[in-house]
Formats: sequence, structure tokens, C-alpha cells
Amino acid sequence: MAYQIVLELHFSHCAAMGAALLMLIENALITQSRLMLLESVLIFFNLLAVLSYLKFFNCQKHSPFSLSWWFWLTLTGVACSCAVGIKYMGVFTYVLVLGVAAVHAWHLIGDQTLSNVCVSCHLLARAVALLVIPVVLYLLFFYVHLILVFRSGPHDQIMSSAFQASLEGGLARITQGQPLEVAFGSQVTLRNVFGKPVPCWLHSHQDTYPMIYENGRGSSHQQQVTCYPSKDVNNWWIVKDPRRHQLVVSSPPRPVRHGDMVQLVHGMTTRSLNTHDVAAPLSPHSQEVSCYIDYNISMPAQNLWRLEIVNRGSDTDVWKSILSEVRFVHVNTSAVLKLSGAHLPDWGYRQLEIVGEKLSRGYHGSTVWNVEEHRYGASQEQRERERELHSPAQVDVTRNLSFMARFSELQWRMLALRSDDSEHKYSSSPLEWVTLDTNIAYWLHPRTSAQIHLLGNIVIWVSGSLALAIYALLSLWYLLRRRRNVHDLPQDAWLRWVLAGALCAGGWAVNYLPFFLMEKTLFLYHYLPALTFQILLLPVVLQHISDHLCRSQLQRSVFSALVVAWYSSACHVSNTLRPLTYGDKSLSPHELKALRWKDSWNILIRKH
Repeated sequence: MAYQIVLELHFSHCAAMGAALLMLIENALITQSRLMLLESVLIFFNLLAVLSYLKFFNCQKHSPFSLSWWFWLTLTGVACSCAVGIKYMGVFTYVLVLGVAAVHAWHLIGDQTLSNVCVSCHLLARAVALLVIPVVLYLLFFYVHLILVFRSGPHDQIMSSAFQASLEGGLARITQGQPLEVAFGSQVTLRNVFGKPVPCWLHSHQDTYPMIYENGRGSSHQQQVTCYPSKDVNNWWIVKDPRRHQLVVSSPPRPVRHGDMVQLVHGMTTRSLNTHDVAAPLSPHSQEVSCYIDYNISMPAQNLWRLEIVNRGSDTDVWKSILSEVRFVHVNTSAVLKLSGAHLPDWGYRQLEIVGEKLSRGYHGSTVWNVEEHRYGASQEQRERERELHSPAQVDVTRNLSFMARFSELQWRMLALRSDDSEHKYSSSPLEWVTLDTNIAYWLHPRTSAQIHLLGNIVIWVSGSLALAIYALLSLWYLLRRRRNVHDLPQDAWLRWVLAGALCAGGWAVNYLPFFLMEKTLFLYHYLPALTFQILLLPVVLQHISDHLCRSQLQRSVFSALVVAWYSSACHVSNTLRPLTYGDKSLSPHELKALRWKDSWNILIRKH
């Protein structure tokens, strides 16, 4: 594909062969491909998208709306959709192709030789092939994915309760038979929607807050309320009607609606959820949340909460298990029940802090909860109730989550999820990629010193950066000269130069620069899609220098000799790094040290 792309840009077979050779001998691409990692497949579809668009664009000149014209246009959309489906990084190349196609479409609109109907057909064809088909295909990928992967797995907890309940086994098995509508007297577990730093459930236990904290501040000495990241009987709460004493569901059940006042009574200790104007243990700007113990007369109970259904359709909506996302607003202080995410000290068993947040405005997952497990309480006596909390529910109500709801949540989780904030041993910054100041150890033989590293070919990487700089400087020079009406290049050569830069230099930019804005752990392999566009640009720049900047035959001959020597050095470096690329040779300490010439090169770069 590298060979074909350079040809479709109307450069020589020699330049196309040079691009193909560089792709073949680049050690990082070889390693990534042999270990069957996603970047190789992503690069394949990135290049396929660019190649297909170039073939479509060249068909446009002499046979628009022909069979081959439709084929390459449609394949461009399919390739873009596949690239995005492999990794979100594929969006970068998709945006590049859309940008180039938009510029060409703009030129079509200004072409007065075409009728309005013809221009409309051109625009409609591009919209269908480059927008509609990729979106439909992307939805189809996940439709098939969600049909085939329908059972629960080890990482279910990062998804919402509704998503988990739609999977076979796991939470679906636990919640099967639950009543749908939460009523006064219902026994529930409340899961925080935010799920960070870990998924957890509203929890309490008999231990109280310390009288005095380590920093000298005092507390209410009431019963602790935390968020606990495991299933536990102490996660159960009873939704009580403040106007009644009963802790059981009446017959018929009275459902809880948006705006109702409720009390949340801890199932195992029968203490009511409470908050007051006492600073939280780790968040002094927020209120402490506790379960009220009636031994401090100077601190009256403040245990009324107003239920707000965040995702309601109307103000009369009923609170539903799994489906409804709710907030609890404290009646006395207007504070919202919130997960702060801080880990309590040992006296709180390292569980997560719960606070009352007074200044909470708008939607935030840390203040939103949903009912995960739910039953209709039937036992008024405490001992019978405790036995009931350990028993499974029996009422049969099923619920299904639509494909679009599951699709949307899955996309959001993939975008927002962060593994952790700790620095990985082989993580690196985008600046280190360009200078090849990093590598990744992929494999080490357990008995010998044979090993595989993700290493780049220093000749290709440095030359690629130089080619980018030369292209930028030459383009700026040509633009300044053209502004003064001096045309150094014929029009066809200029258009070829601009298109090559838009796709190759632009492909490098869109696949590299966005990483400077990302707050995630990055690795050297993230640079490989950008590197492939650099490699495509290299022979383009070399041929341009030979054709347009070398004035005499002697200069061209000398330049050609230098290019051959440069290719030979790139092949030599690739072969030298072969043992660390293929891992097929047991290396002695002396041989390993000999291969670490890159380290001495990096030290030299740092000194200067």
C-alpha cells in the first residue's frame, strides 16, 4: 500500500519502491506486526483509507460515477470505519480524509463546467460513502459484538448496573426476580454511578467516627457511613416513609416518586442516614455523613432526604431499580449525598469517604446513585429482617436495555476509563518518541538472554523528522515566492506537492499532535501510525529535491549516490537490531552492550 500510495500521488516507481522498502525494514513496525498488536491492523486500514481515496480522486478526473469510482469511494468509507473500530486513534486519519475530501468537494462546487444536478450528486455520493456508511458500519460492529458477547465477565463493575443486568450471569443472576418499582419499605443497595476510583456501594457499620482526628478536628462521633467496593450485607438500606413507623412494604406497595421525602435506614443497625454542619473527615469543606445515634441531645437528627430522579421523563416518575439515576438532597441543609473518592484511614478500614456537598450544581456522577439489588421488605422484627437481608429475592420482573443505550454507555466508558494514574515503567512522552529516547521490552526468554524490544531504526526516524522540516521550509518558501508571482514549480508539480503534503505531513500531524493534549499513560507504539506517514513523505521529498532542486546532471548523480548510501545505512541498522526485533538469538552481555549504541546516542542528545 505504501508503494501504491506514492504512485497514486504521481511520483516515480523508484520513490514508491523506496517507501515500500522503508516500511519493510523499520524495526518498530516489524516488531509490532510479529506480535499481532492492534497498531499494525490500525496502520493497515489507515493506509487503505488513504490509498482508496487517492484512487477515487484519480478516477474523478476521467471517469466519475464509474464502477471503479464507486468502488474506491465506498472502500474509503469502509476503511475509515474499520480504522475507528479498531482504536479510537483511527479517528485522526478519518478526519484527515474527510478534510481533504471537503477541500476537493469545495473545488467541485466552484467548477462552472458542472451542472447543479451533477454537483449535488457528487456531494450526495461523498456524504453517503464517507459519513453514512462509516457510521452504519461502526454501529454494526458493536451490534454484532454485543450479540456475541452477552455473558458477564471479570470487569463488569466498570459498567453501570443497567448494563450489567443486561448480561447473562453476574448481576443479571443476582437481580433476576427483583421488583422494578421502589416502594416505601423497600430494601435496596445503592451503587454510585461515578464508579471512581472504584465502583462502590453506600455502606455503614457499627463503628463510629473518632472523637478527634489526627489534625485535631473533632467529629460528631456518630456511626460511620462509607462507600464500600464489595458486596456486603451492610450495603442494604430500607427506604422509609418519614410519616410512618413501618419498615415493611404495604399492600398494595406505595411507589416512591420524584420529589418525595424519604429516610434511609441502615438495614443491619436500623440507624438513619444523616448529615449535619460538621466537617467531613477528609473533606473539611463538605459536611459529614453519618448514621444518627440518639445519645447526643445537643445534636438532633437531620435525616430527611428529598429524592430527585436525574434521568426522569416527568416530575411524576416512579423510582425504578437498576434504571433510575437518583440524587439525595438533604432537606435541612440542601447538601447532596456525594462520593468524595478519598480513602479513609485505618479507623475507616480504607473505605471511601461519603460527604454532603453543599455547592454541587448540575449533574456529576459522584452525586448520583442507582438501586442495584432490591427486594420488598416483609419483616418488621429486626432479627427476622437480618435473616431476610441474607436471602434472595423471589419476585419475577425482567428488564432489557436497548442496543443504543448499551452502545452509548460502552463508547463513553472506553473514552473516559483510565486504568490508573501511576507511571508505567515503559511509558513515555510524545517528545521522547521523535528523538527515539524510549523503547519497550516486550519479551525476555526465561533461561537465555534472548529478548524482544520495540526499537525504532534511528536512521529512518531522524530522516523522517528532517523530511518533515524540509517539506515545511520548502512549502513556506514556495508560498512566499508564489505570493510575489514567482512560480518555481509547474502547476501540476505544485498540486502534486501540496496533495502529498496534505496527506503525508498532515497524516503525521493528526496522528501525533493530539497526544500532547491527552491525560493518559502513553507508550512508544502510539507513535507508529504517525511514523508511517513520515515514511511515505521521505521518498516524496527526496524525489522532489532530485527533480527540482538539483540543477545539473552531476548534482543529480551525486544526490542519487547519497540516497543509495542512506538507504544502505538504514538497511544496515535494521539488520544490526535484528536480534532485539526477532528475539531469535541468545545474546551475551557483550553483544547486548554492543547493541546499546542507541543509549550512548541518547546521552549525547541530552548533553546538547
